[in-house]
Amino acid sequence: MHETGIVRDLVRRIESAAREAGAERIARVSVRLGALSQFTEAHFRIHFDEDVAGTLAEGAVLVIETAEDPLDPHAQDVLIQSVDLVMPDEIPPGG
Repeated sequence: MHETGIVRDLVRRIESAAREAGAERIARVSVRLGALSQFTEAHFRIHFDEDVAGTLAEGAVLVIETAEDPLDPHAQDVLIQSVDLVMPDEIPPGG
């Protein structure tokens, strides 16, 4: 899959999960780039910043871990490590 498609799919998946959870926005996304994933950290960040524009992830902090082991079973993958959501304030009792 082309790099743009990989990042676009990742953004679609995290936004979908955030909407299902009722989040107001996505504050932070952590990913792991496999050693053979076709991405450098800078290259991934450029695609991510373009694809999150206008989504719940716009403005999210992006944390990137880069793997070094080409023999790792996920060496060709981009893995979502974690997603931090901003949830709406709960209505206080009686308010």
